[in-house]
Amino acid sequence: MAQRYGGRHSPDQSDTAPAPSPRGGYRGARRTRVGGRVNMLFLAPLPLAFRAFFGGPVEMALNLVALGILLLAAWLTREGLRAEEAYDARRIARRPAIPRKIFGAALTGTGLAVVAHAAGGGVAEPAIYAVAGAALHLLAFGPDPLRDKSAEGIDSFQSDRVARVVDRAEDYLRAMTQAIAATRDRDIEARLERFQVTVRDMLRT
Repeated sequence: MAQRYGGRHSPDQSDTAPAPSPRGGYRGARRTRVGGRVNMLFLAPLPLAFRAFFGGPVEMALNLVALGILLLAAWLTREGLRAEEAYDARRIARRPAIPRKIFGAALTGTGLAVVAHAAGGGVAEPAIYAVAGAALHLLAFGPDPLRDKSAEGIDSFQSDRVARVVDRAEDYLRAMTQAIAATRDRDIEARLERFQVTVRDMLRT
């Protein structure tokens, strides 16, 4: 039976073993929902800025107000989707303190009602646009999470404590990212990225 001998000058098997690949920040990442549809919410009301200057002063004011309302609705929707993604990524999480997507839907309906009123609509047309706009917004993006999420066998008090710790840890990670980014040291940034992946894996389990 053949037997392998090793010595000082023999190749070491550990030297030829492939090193484990470092875990990058994209490991286990999901495709974000904050994309094209949300960007369209920012682009769609921009023609109101041009339309405002081709009418009387009242129509101009109404169009500019509608533009501001719709842009605010788009921003709230984007932030609501980001908060929902963070909520879905954790096993234990608190519901968002502010239902941003619901507020975004309400503001979308309000903005469309102002646009309809600026175009000379009476009472019925702005109301129809308001209801339709808010309903379509909720159908497209859904409502915000309205319940806290907890693991089985853990009471609400302990779940709330865990959720607060997770939120605080995320704040620390963001602060570390900003501090390291100022150094512009790629080696330190890579180490921080691997550290953040490990920490987030721990937070999600």
